[in-house]
Amino acid sequence: MDEIINKVANSKLVVIDLEDFYPEGPRVVFDIKDWLFMELVLKEKDFREKAKKHDWSQYKNTYVALHCSSDAIVPGWAYLLITSCLAPHALKVVTGSLTDLENILYTEILNQTNFSAYRDVPVIIKGCSNKPVPENAYTLLIQKLQPIAKSIFYGEACSSVPIYKRK
Repeated sequence: MDEIINKVANSKLVVIDLEDFYPEGPRVVFDIKDWLFMELVLKEKDFREKAKKHDWSQYKNTYVALHCSSDAIVPGWAYLLITSCLAPHALKVVTGSLTDLENILYTEILNQTNFSAYRDVPVIIKGCSNKPVPENAYTLLIQKLQPIAKSIFYGEACSSVPIYKRK
């Protein structure tokens, strides 16, 4: 009887799972709309008073997406004021949606990652994840890998899609 050989396990193929880069910690949306008069008008005195009285400690070790979900015109200083209150507590504050937050987190992480271990090796970028890995993270990753990897695939080792092969 012939021995079954796992060619994937014996190959030099390296799998990169972007889920492994996911920074743990709760994500919170802070909606400025709730601090506006009729959810549309920013009254500076009232706004500053709410900022002064708000319990900012509830944002300890969180990632915060700061935005306004109403059609209000919010002056730039309002975002700065809220950010200055959040900064001592939150791990990261961004202006935008939760998707924007994830994009910024992954961009920072991938820009700080040393990819030299992937030089001249075939790489598979794992496609499925249970965590909210933004599409932009895959785009950034391919740009980091293409100059150094021998080849790049997407998916799983048993059914990957070829993306790039160095000539």
